[in-house]
Amino acid sequence: MLVTVGLPDRARVVVIGGGVIGSSVAYHLAHAGWTDVVVLERDRLTSGTTWHAAGLMTCFGSTSETSTAIRLYSRDLYARLEAETGQSTGFRPVGLIEAAADRDRLEEYRRVAAFQRHLGLEVHEISPTEMAERFPWARTDDLLGGFFVPGDGRVNPVDLTMALAKGARALGVRVVEGVAVTDVLTSGGAVTGVRAAGQTIECEYVVNCTGMWARELGERNGVVIPNQAAEHYYLITDTIEGLDPNAPVFEDPSSYGYYREEGGGMMVGLFEPEAAAWRVEGIPSDFSFGTLPADWDRMAPFLEKAMARVPITQEVGIRTFFCGPESFTPDLAPAVGEAPGIRGYFVAAGMNSVGILSAGGLGRVLAHWITTGRPDVDVTGFNVDRFRVDQLEPAYRAARTAEVLGTVYAAHTPGTQLTSARGRLLSPVHDRLVAQGGLLREVSGWEGADWFAGAGRTPEAEPTWGRAPWFEQWEQEHRAVREAVGLMDLSFMAKFRVQGQGAGSLLDRLSAAAVNGDPGVITYTQWLNDDGRIEADLTVTKLDDDDFWVVASDTAHGHVRAWLHRFVDATVSITDVTVDYAQLNVQGPRSRDVLSELTDADLTTEAFGFRSAGWVELAGTRVLLARITYLGELGYELYVPAGDALRVHDAIQSAGTTHGLRPVGLKALASLRMEKAYRDYGHDIDNTDCPLEAGLGFALALDKPADFIGREAVLARQAANAAAGGMARRMVQVRLLDPGPLLFHAEIVLRDGQPVGYVRAGSYGWTLGSAVGLAMVEGGGQPVTSEWLASGRWEIDVAGTRCAAAVSVRPMYDPTSARVRL
Repeated sequence: MLVTVGLPDRARVVVIGGGVIGSSVAYHLAHAGWTDVVVLERDRLTSGTTWHAAGLMTCFGSTSETSTAIRLYSRDLYARLEAETGQSTGFRPVGLIEAAADRDRLEEYRRVAAFQRHLGLEVHEISPTEMAERFPWARTDDLLGGFFVPGDGRVNPVDLTMALAKGARALGVRVVEGVAVTDVLTSGGAVTGVRAAGQTIECEYVVNCTGMWARELGERNGVVIPNQAAEHYYLITDTIEGLDPNAPVFEDPSSYGYYREEGGGMMVGLFEPEAAAWRVEGIPSDFSFGTLPADWDRMAPFLEKAMARVPITQEVGIRTFFCGPESFTPDLAPAVGEAPGIRGYFVAAGMNSVGILSAGGLGRVLAHWITTGRPDVDVTGFNVDRFRVDQLEPAYRAARTAEVLGTVYAAHTPGTQLTSARGRLLSPVHDRLVAQGGLLREVSGWEGADWFAGAGRTPEAEPTWGRAPWFEQWEQEHRAVREAVGLMDLSFMAKFRVQGQGAGSLLDRLSAAAVNGDPGVITYTQWLNDDGRIEADLTVTKLDDDDFWVVASDTAHGHVRAWLHRFVDATVSITDVTVDYAQLNVQGPRSRDVLSELTDADLTTEAFGFRSAGWVELAGTRVLLARITYLGELGYELYVPAGDALRVHDAIQSAGTTHGLRPVGLKALASLRMEKAYRDYGHDIDNTDCPLEAGLGFALALDKPADFIGREAVLARQAANAAAGGMARRMVQVRLLDPGPLLFHAEIVLRDGQPVGYVRAGSYGWTLGSAVGLAMVEGGGQPVTSEWLASGRWEIDVAGTRCAAAVSVRPMYDPTSARVRL
């Protein structure tokens, strides 16, 4: 075989793209012992986006444990990389000041600060006066406060990339510039190689680190990576006398700006609220170290506001105006992980302008994922398998990118929504949601009703950290389910029909519960990986010996589909029927009364008990009826052919009139399930959790005849827990004793004044009388037992205020689940 000079004929891993992300992945693969790696860069290292990045290395601002850990690792790596490689990264821990100009931001940042302190970030709340002392060039008299992170700072993106590449080369990685990959080659659903410079390089793994080209490269293999380039602006002023090179980075999101010293002048970077996508039709293949024509007419008002925060920038000349591309994803989270349907095809793209500060940690995560077969951090929020094909459409990317970039510096007040590219996936009963005054919000691309204002009324809601007028509607819907009956549309739930001779054995192998028993039974189960940690949380209904119905949450749709196809064989067919069936949930103590008026089927507990399922004639339509609940009451899920859904919905509505039925939205879904401590994968449980510590041991069938993935790991963990006298960490339900404060996410949980965990998800418990949540707590060397929980004094830090709390491993509402079995 003819080999191009500098190119091998094979490698274990081919990393495509020589920016900071690709270089970090290669570096960490090498440190993990995988040195048979080649990095292919179509031009020169750093070309594309890395070379013009602003170089911020800041950790503050996230309530994601994964994101915070990635940034902290990156910061540490950049500080020590020169000692290893001899190549400076330009890292300077000059500190960061984050300004809070309004009450919402101050509330948000106080919550963020408490959370990130728990994870090891040093951060201090400081006054406007203290801000001015540290960064005297900024106006601070109109600010409410700020947050100072002494360890944060800046880095030189080009030097950093070169250091990572040098470190990788020193361990045996080959870095080849001037070679473009044209195709990723696959066979039998797995990577076999790449085509580059007219030759084939055989490989087992490919990592798509091509930045703003990732979408186009991915599409050639059917991989959905809907990142889109957008204009990003900054300027550098002429020299400012007295500007200290060691001055901290200053950020004021309310003024759209970040500010730092650069070459004696001031860099003013912008994240404007109304952005512009660039080259939606495709990024030029020869674009490398180019700049974009600036639209200063559009940017003028944003620039004026940003410069007004640091008045000296208006008084000196401008040395450089810069506009270059940065790529963004539809949900402002990166696209990372193994592509669904192609073994060995990994992605690390869509960095949303935080590629530099994420690169070190993200490279480590990818290297671990590739070399071990699974990630060691929670990836449910940025796994590449979450994306939908329709998100590749040019109109979608153009509209969503223009808006999502504008949210980078927006306040993240609860209730804030994206408004672009909406109305794409509509429930079969969407018109009824609108007619009943539903406040619609996006649910994985679908339109779902958060709460209902009432027929003929227009719902109104402003984002808030506090109580809002619509809480009254929310409470009424919650109580309707607890006391009477509610009708809820959950048509966005992921639904799969799994059929064929091998369907039962396949699902029993995937499921930790026994799902291949008698027909007519719905089973709640988890799917685990080889390490016995959770990959999916769902229900499997056996309709017949070779016919199963699988239902998962909307957020897990892509991952469940990918997991099914990963293990399927020729004896099984998998059909995604999500859009073919509406899901209407009738829940509450009067639910049986309502449905009994619409069907001749015997719905008594003796004939159709808890976890029963089957096809019935209801309101003149054949529907799949499942007696199951996610709300903690007697209830039913109805899977209705989409074309019949409106008629069935209206029949239920009419039959429920005399039983107190009312439409119920997603806010009530959250509060009802939280009172019952029901888990939600991707929110309060994730791929780092073992079902034992997540409180899901009751769902495991460790003694079932059929083996299942992860069983040996769970048994080993169970034995280790027994030897230790209990689990080292455990999920608990928490409830504030004061009915006033609210819980959302990431509030720190304290036992006897010491942090032991944080709230993974929270809501308000209208029945219990105060805010409730689910938290994973750790014993700090002691087993987390019921006695340990009972002997402590419990508090939760809510935006800096410690509130007394109760904790329990059992649901605080109906702990014996008597109500669901009525």
